[in-house]
Amino acid sequence: MYEQITRNKWRSILLVFLVLAVAVGLGYLFGWLIGYGWIGVAIAVVIAIAMSWSSYRFGDRIVLRAVGARPARREDHARLFNIVEGLTIAAGMPKPPAIYIIPEQAPNAFATGRNPENSSIAVTQGLLDMLNRVELEGVLAHELSHITNRDILVGTLVATLVGVIVLLSDWLMRAFFWGGIGGRRGGRDRGGGGGGAFAIVALVGLVLAVLAPIGAQLIRLAVSRRREYLADANGALLTRYPPGLAGALRKISAAPNTMRRAANNATAHLWFAQPSRALTRRYSIMERLFSTHPPVEERIRALEEM
Repeated sequence: MYEQITRNKWRSILLVFLVLAVAVGLGYLFGWLIGYGWIGVAIAVVIAIAMSWSSYRFGDRIVLRAVGARPARREDHARLFNIVEGLTIAAGMPKPPAIYIIPEQAPNAFATGRNPENSSIAVTQGLLDMLNRVELEGVLAHELSHITNRDILVGTLVATLVGVIVLLSDWLMRAFFWGGIGGRRGGRDRGGGGGGAFAIVALVGLVLAVLAPIGAQLIRLAVSRRREYLADANGALLTRYPPGLAGALRKISAAPNTMRRAANNATAHLWFAQPSRALTRRYSIMERLFSTHPPVEERIRALEEM
């Protein structure tokens, strides 16, 4: 179990550094080509950080409202409050997260919030109806682990870097099409006999401008999948009973209905199970690359090996 946690943490860190390396490399190439150093890169970073900060700061309220979540009442959901409060103590969190109910029959849940002091957990009515106590405890421990692991912060960091890459790639493409690069740096290099070298670098830049955003998105999704494995392992450690979470995954994967109101790509990474697909279908190779969650059978196998 501890090996699973350590392995997933290191893989997450490596993926974050990989997307950082892509952003820095693309930024350096952009600055070198246009001859203005890092000024354009700095502007892209500021814009991406501003957008990501607003999402990080206010995103939880927006998501809760978008999915129709309403505050849970203790008198109606005593079991839910009891489990969350017990897990909060076990996790060493300063206070329990706010608890919300989503009027959906598809079994699912998500956690959101900037930090353990400002966090929320939302569960669907279908999840409460379907799972027994130990299975529900496993799901809630998974979601609490997302909070204690600060996965919202990690996701925001990666989203910021991806935003920088997308902006830089767009600027590179515009520069190529409008002739900004060839007119400024290209003419100067050709006068000095470096036109051939510049053409090679420009070609590399064009290829990177096209492929970098795709690669960055794939890395972002890979980070999301690694954080799901990490939350599974941490959740199992919190409850000391991996079969509870594995049983919940089996029941959820067998559920025939999918999310309706909440099924969109913008919030898919938040949910316990990917809301936009029927989990009983097998994953294709492309789905594995572009999915925010690992296949359920792989999550169950990892839990059974603990």
